[in-house]
Amino acid sequence: MSIGSQIAWDDTVLPFQLDRSDIRGRVARLDGVLDQVLAQHNYPPGIEALVTEAVLLTAMIGQTIKLRWKLSLQVRGDGPARLIATDYYAPTEPGAPALIRAYASFDAARLTPGADPFGLIGQGYFAMLIDQGRDMQPYQGITPIAGGSLASCAETYFAQSEQLPTRFALGFGRTRLPGQPERWRAGGVMLQLMPAASIPAAAEGGSGEAGLLQADDILDGDEAEAWTRANLLLDTVEDMELIGPAVQPTEMLVRLFHEESPRVFDAQPVQFGCTCSEDKVRQSLSIYSAKDIGHMTTDEGIVTADCQFCGAHYELDPATLGFEAEQGRDAGE
Repeated sequence: MSIGSQIAWDDTVLPFQLDRSDIRGRVARLDGVLDQVLAQHNYPPGIEALVTEAVLLTAMIGQTIKLRWKLSLQVRGDGPARLIATDYYAPTEPGAPALIRAYASFDAARLTPGADPFGLIGQGYFAMLIDQGRDMQPYQGITPIAGGSLASCAETYFAQSEQLPTRFALGFGRTRLPGQPERWRAGGVMLQLMPAASIPAAAEGGSGEAGLLQADDILDGDEAEAWTRANLLLDTVEDMELIGPAVQPTEMLVRLFHEESPRVFDAQPVQFGCTCSEDKVRQSLSIYSAKDIGHMTTDEGIVTADCQFCGAHYELDPATLGFEAEQGRDAGE
């Protein structure tokens, strides 16, 4: 396989459908996106792994939604990993890339070297926010942290909040291609029963952890059989097939699901991107009084702000900030 064909599939999400099973899916391969996300911070290995998994999930979930603006995924816990946050911005026009950004907040003093990354979260919740833009009411769904991975949390979220049977198979880690430095690579497959399928009403309580719903709780009949069959096939996938680059996603789909009549659609490119700006910083500070702005002002007479996602640094004149800003001052000065 040539280097060119490797690069062609990096940082893409490939939609597909299993026509025999009425199941849709996504295959994601991430490489440069992860490099840029992680390069903004010096995360310990366990935190890097959580961020990588969250970015991979966000890339696949974001591509399944008829998204006009932004999907946000947040994981909050009481463990050393306090917050994992990702944003997926929909393409602005056909053929344009989707944008992804992410960051983590953690307590370095509580980290245990070599600990299971998922265990660093502790007790908390997994949340998904869909914002379709101006004049649209954002939608938020929340489920407790459950299972042994962020992928398990996402599966529980879809079963519990959307009643959509969903399955993820993920692979990620630090790899080194010949002649290149070590870097993070990630790949995954997402399966989801088509929303148009008939889903029976779930009984109160489910078979998952703490009584949460699982896919088996909301399926029966032919759909349950098709779902089980597709999952058994996905169970045979290997990490190197997921991560690549030796196996193309299309080849992997044929190997896994040839009896299910897989059909692929146009791949969606993804790249790192941040929407922060000086104007947005000013807007966020517009609710504060001059006294409040004074408390934020440094000894050098400026107000500073740093973007947690991309590391951008802003230095602003306090006289131009807040709702009591000097009249007539150009905010861009």
